[in-house]
Amino acid sequence: MNGTNEALSGGRLLFFSLNKKALKAEFERVALPHLSRLYTAAFYLTKNEAEAEDLVQETYLRAFRFFHKFQPGTNCRAWLLSIQRHLFINRYRQKGREREMVDWQKIEQVYESMVIQPGSAEKNNPEDLFLSQVMEYEVQEALKALPEEFRVAIVLVDIEELSYEDAAKVMECPVGTVRSRLSRARRMLQVALKDYAVRKGVTKE
Repeated sequence: MNGTNEALSGGRLLFFSLNKKALKAEFERVALPHLSRLYTAAFYLTKNEAEAEDLVQETYLRAFRFFHKFQPGTNCRAWLLSIQRHLFINRYRQKGREREMVDWQKIEQVYESMVIQPGSAEKNNPEDLFLSQVMEYEVQEALKALPEEFRVAIVLVDIEELSYEDAAKVMECPVGTVRSRLSRARRMLQVALKDYAVRKGVTKE
């Protein structure tokens, strides 16, 4: 199978090397529709508009350079996000940004104390109900404050709407790890936005 993929990649490289216009046109057709979604992900990764724009630009330059390796018919957005994540790791972790410390016990205690409105639990759990709300300013700020590994899980699955399998490929971890991080990230958001959730009517005091 790997040999087949390598042959296809080599064939695409040969074709595109002989036809630069075809390469550019195909890249624009396949990759550019995901531009705004990549910026959203980049913004929540970098927490800065200018840095997000730079990260997206660098992602597309890298993607264009290695476009012959993209397998037609697969998830292009997941492929682009994977490139973006690697660039983020290499570019921004070198700046020595430390991960935030999280009091998991306190978070679990607060989460367990939250009560859903009567009747709503039949169809949705607290996490799904909460994240179905509009991404207002409070939510955006709380999301940016999450530790990186949990923020990435939320961005990929809940915002970028990738499947667990595609998210796992981007994050380079098992699907079970994606599910675990996503669950914890949602709970952390609920804790951080408890007052906001009450105002929205998602939970009670």
